[in-house]
Amino acid sequence: MATKELTEITIEQAIKDNDIVLVDFWAEWCGPCKRFGPVFEASSDANPEVLHAKVDTEAEQGLAGDLGITSIPTLMAFREGILVFNQAGALPAPALDQVLTAVRALDMTEVRAQIAAQAVEPTA
Repeated sequence: MATKELTEITIEQAIKDNDIVLVDFWAEWCGPCKRFGPVFEASSDANPEVLHAKVDTEAEQGLAGDLGITSIPTLMAFREGILVFNQAGALPAPALDQVLTAVRALDMTEVRAQIAAQAVEPTA
């Protein structure tokens, strides 16, 4: 499965419509982004049930700013609409595989419970 290009208009629906979404934030001028690109594409081919998407931070500066992207490449993983992984830096293939394995293994009931508990904790 080829990667899908996302924009400020399409990202929300893509995250809602897919169980697991990996998003690579990149730019054409970024050397590490270019090195990570083939790794990300290979993961997309090997894991067709996972939406692999890319956001061009030059074309989508507003979206990158809204999501707090300060360094590229940055990889974000969403599961059931929830951001569960966010890390800057190009990952080698084995590390990307580990991220995907960990995202698949998450107990989303527990993740939602943790989010709910954080929402009601008083701030100090």
